[in-house]
Amino acid sequence: MSDLLFRNISQYINLSEEDFQQFVKPFELKTFKKKEVILKEGDYCFFEGFVLNGCFKICYLNENGFEQTLYFAVEGWWITDIDSLINNVPSILNIEALEDSEVLMISKKDKEHLYETMPQIEKLFRIMNQRSSVALQRRILSLTGKTADKRYLEFLEKYPGLEQRITQQQVAFYLGITHEFLSKIRRKIFEK
Repeated sequence: MSDLLFRNISQYINLSEEDFQQFVKPFELKTFKKKEVILKEGDYCFFEGFVLNGCFKICYLNENGFEQTLYFAVEGWWITDIDSLINNVPSILNIEALEDSEVLMISKKDKEHLYETMPQIEKLFRIMNQRSSVALQRRILSLTGKTADKRYLEFLEKYPGLEQRITQQQVAFYLGITHEFLSKIRRKIFEK
């Protein structure tokens, strides 16, 4: 099961098999059922999770009470509320399983211990956080500067095959549009 995690981190750092076994030791395998909420707004986030299989949405309710999905986490993606985790503040995010899922979870305490005992792990998470910051910046620019049509095409490119695994309503929440408007966009795109 940890093969996917090994391949994921090998993109950023080189670890021997022995070091990898030390790295993965504090992770705990957890299973979640479809629709199970693993982090609720107002709760504190004490974990980071690596998705082995399944799909999650990371979302919040905007000031009008409408759901806005920040991102989806599928196989090989990480899930957390980084603000809550780092700053020890209540989460404004919700993390919900959209499918039955398996996740390798690590606590903040165990991650900090890895930093102290395995310096290359601090490098790993620094690189991953930099990449996450770039992705977040691109997401903000997309939401504020691109048409819904372009955002939909970017969604299809970023998450190949995901549209068949989730509802059109969930895609619309990610794009920041209504389900009806998404239907019009899809019709227009697929007629071309």
